[in-house]
Amino acid sequence: NSLIISAVACGHHLHTPMFFFLLNLALSDLGSICTTVPKAMHNSLWDTSTISYKGCASQLFFLYFFLSAEYFLLTIMCYDRYVSICKPLHYGTLLGSRIFRAVLRIPSEQGGHKAFPTCLARLAVVSLFVSTVIFAHLKPPSISSPSLDLSVSVLYSVVSPALNPLIYSLRNQELKDALRKMMTVSFQKH
Repeated sequence: NSLIISAVACGHHLHTPMFFFLLNLALSDLGSICTTVPKAMHNSLWDTSTISYKGCASQLFFLYFFLSAEYFLLTIMCYDRYVSICKPLHYGTLLGSRIFRAVLRIPSEQGGHKAFPTCLARLAVVSLFVSTVIFAHLKPPSISSPSLDLSVSVLYSVVSPALNPLIYSLRNQELKDALRKMMTVSFQKH
């Protein structure tokens, strides 16, 4: 996430709507991880399970804020991808109009092949996140254990945000080139 933020912020040719959304998604992912993981690690390392009322309230507020921002960004990114694949000539003017049936109506076979892997990868991450959250909060108390609770919480609080950069960014050739250039310049200075 930090590499994506640096590459988009420094690469002026990446200042387009898609990379603006990727930058904000990376910030949202970092925010959601930083909201829950430090306290969870503290509790795990010190074998405690307590949190103050103010700490819990602030954690919930920031977690809901960052997750809401992430789902909002993912929705906009899906629409952005639809417009760039299905209506590339109208990309600049259509970002204010109304998006899965749209992928099925893609006229070119190449466009469909380009859209489906991206959509499926994104759906997999969202499904992983939603299913683990539902399991964590709706599982019967009889199967609850500290290690299971920790494993499930790591799945939805760390794994999903960690997969986002791989799915949304590292498949993009422009971003790969910008990261490569940034790394090369950094190594040449040292």
